[in-house]
Amino acid sequence: MSHPLSLPLDGLSAIVTGAGRGLGRAEALELARLGASVVVNDYGRAGRDGSGEASAAPAQEVVEEIRAAGGRAVAHLGDVSDHEQARSLVELAVDTYGKLDILVNNAGILRDRMIFSMTEDEWDSVIRVHLKGHFNTTHFAAVHWRARSKESGGPVYGRIVNTSSEAFLAGSAGQPNYAAAKGGIVGLTTSTALALAKYGVTANAICPRARTRMTEDVFAGFQEPEDGRLDPLAPEHVSPLVGYLASPAAAGVNGQLLVVHGGMVAIAERPKVAAKFDSSKEAFTFDELDELLSPYYADRPPNETFAAAEVLGLKRG
Repeated sequence: MSHPLSLPLDGLSAIVTGAGRGLGRAEALELARLGASVVVNDYGRAGRDGSGEASAAPAQEVVEEIRAAGGRAVAHLGDVSDHEQARSLVELAVDTYGKLDILVNNAGILRDRMIFSMTEDEWDSVIRVHLKGHFNTTHFAAVHWRARSKESGGPVYGRIVNTSSEAFLAGSAGQPNYAAAKGGIVGLTTSTALALAKYGVTANAICPRARTRMTEDVFAGFQEPEDGRLDPLAPEHVSPLVGYLASPAAAGVNGQLLVVHGGMVAIAERPKVAAKFDSSKEAFTFDELDELLSPYYADRPPNETFAAAEVLGLKRG
């Protein structure tokens, strides 16, 4: 990974959360390949529900992989859902590399259950790791960039890449906690994009589809190619988009949601108004709403939102 000065991320520093395995690992390796110095964050708990013992091994192994290729990397073993540990993560990047330029939020867990069976803890834990974890790191990165901008008197370099999911776009019956968290991340992303644009910072979200520890049951029926070809569900299909969004080339991309998998990138539009009805009087009555809305929905196919997602190839993942 010894590289010339012309690489897109040369001289930039990055944090990737949940980078010990799967998507986060692929993203950390890609950012390093493109020239960035990387803080590899991973709590290291075995099991996709985050219930195992914490371990330094996953993060440290990725750090060693980056260093062996000639790159720069350090490990951070903290839990991003903890506010103070998220602070220490950003501080580690600044103390080690002098500044933070790129934040990739990827850390997450799953505790799947139907809404009628889900416990309070199963709800809270997933919301905490995904949504609060994204907020915590974003908050401290934003504080850093705002202070640098005020000190310099102008914009600074900052890139945020958040991780949402097609579970938010198309629904996921057995993942109400996960789908809600991923929807919240999109709202956090667009709000952050508006708030930080004047400081030179962009914030975007991706909906990746990849074969990882978290999705092993989702893609159980999709076997990996046996002829040596790259698995269409390999995380390596996702990481180049993260590298692009983290780069100077993506300066004009802000507040966007992009779906990515298997050699495809789709740009999702914000929701549009499908139909509009006006009251004939000062306010709607029940009968008027029944006359207007019931025929409208009677003429539309069931699960239309999910069907539209399937047309784009955005089935659940």
